[in-house]
Amino acid sequence: MLAKAETLIEALPYFQRYAGCTFVVKYGGHAMGDPEAAQDFAQDIVLLKAVGINPVVVHGGGPQIGAMLKKMGVESTFVDGLRVTDKQTAEVAEMVLSGAINKEIVGWLAQSGGKALGISGKDAGLVTASKVTRTSKDPDSNIEKVVDLGFVGEPQTIDTTILETASKAGMIPVVAPIAAGADGHTYNINADTMAGAIAAALGAARLFLLTDVTGVLDKQGNLLTDLTPADIEKLKADGTISGGMIPKLETCIHAVEGGCEAAVVLDGRVGHAMLLEFFTSRGAGTLIRKGANA
Repeated sequence: MLAKAETLIEALPYFQRYAGCTFVVKYGGHAMGDPEAAQDFAQDIVLLKAVGINPVVVHGGGPQIGAMLKKMGVESTFVDGLRVTDKQTAEVAEMVLSGAINKEIVGWLAQSGGKALGISGKDAGLVTASKVTRTSKDPDSNIEKVVDLGFVGEPQTIDTTILETASKAGMIPVVAPIAAGADGHTYNINADTMAGAIAAALGAARLFLLTDVTGVLDKQGNLLTDLTPADIEKLKADGTISGGMIPKLETCIHAVEGGCEAAVVLDGRVGHAMLLEFFTSRGAGTLIRKGANA
């Protein structure tokens, strides 16, 4: 019992410092498919709300979209790891993300005693998307050509009114990464990108990216606990950071340069990783800040 009391006392300064602040949490990967991890996640989010912090959840669902497309016999093509989204794929993505997954997370939060509100970027004009343009190098001619990814978007403008209204009313917004463009089309947005843009727009105290890795590791496999955008550029240049970690860290840089206080890359497979990272002096992931003393 004494250990429990000491843990609470250790957390007290964090409770005091961040009461009334906003945390944006991107939820996806392994944790989503594991009922026990999902329950831990829901409890963490409800606890944050209970101690006066305003959590906003943004979720992904790539594997679930893939499974539904397969079930429906819709072929997927990928360019540089990004799914080309035609009209049919966009409709399936919206159905899976805004429907099944979004409401499942709302249900988990309700089970843990929270009041969650499931929305997408379309609701109350939260996000207006613009079409993503990508270029790809032709391996033979080395010429850059524009690749059409279909209905894949990125946040162009964000109106945080619905998030702030829901949070003030004691609710936890749960956001699916789907938005309408000014052209009226529906766009599927990468969940990390959506979470980073929302964290910047809200001036969040923290952006948490829950992933399937421990955090950012050095070449010896040790966890790097504190990084700045300049550190990240160096680690990219010497090959320490590669693959799927690069876009995650670019999302973190955009968020902290856009107004979010700090971003954390965290292992979503670890039970209560978010609380360990936030409410203990030891931390549990990689923290990215704009400058060394920010």
